[in-house]
Amino acid sequence: MKALRWPRLWLGLWLLLVLAVVVLSLGSPPPAPDVPASDKWQHLVVYGVLAAGAVQLFRPGRPLLLAGALLVLLGAALEVAQGTLTSDRMMDWRDALANTLGVGLGLLTGRTRVRDALLRVVPVPSRP
Repeated sequence: MKALRWPRLWLGLWLLLVLAVVVLSLGSPPPAPDVPASDKWQHLVVYGVLAAGAVQLFRPGRPLLLAGALLVLLGAALEVAQGTLTSDRMMDWRDALANTLGVGLGLLTGRTRVRDALLRVVPVPSRP
């Protein structure tokens, strides 16, 4: 992880978001608007936010790539689980693709000035 102030708090909040995605993905689907592909945009945005959060928490390189790979695997596993473990959801490879694209876009925030926003907003106090 990055040298954050309160690293366990930030990691815990991020893991709560991941857990919320799991619970919402396996629960009954909420009513959706009649907008074409709105479901795909939701997948893209949610996984993009999760990956952008990982950029804030994890150091570049192997730790961040591992977090991104795990998010992609989670998205694919949840799609399979929807098709096999639920009766009111169905597996859709396009959702898994949208999840993966979202992870990729979220990881790209690591190439911008936003990559250390959490370090700037909540700086680690300097030691005397």
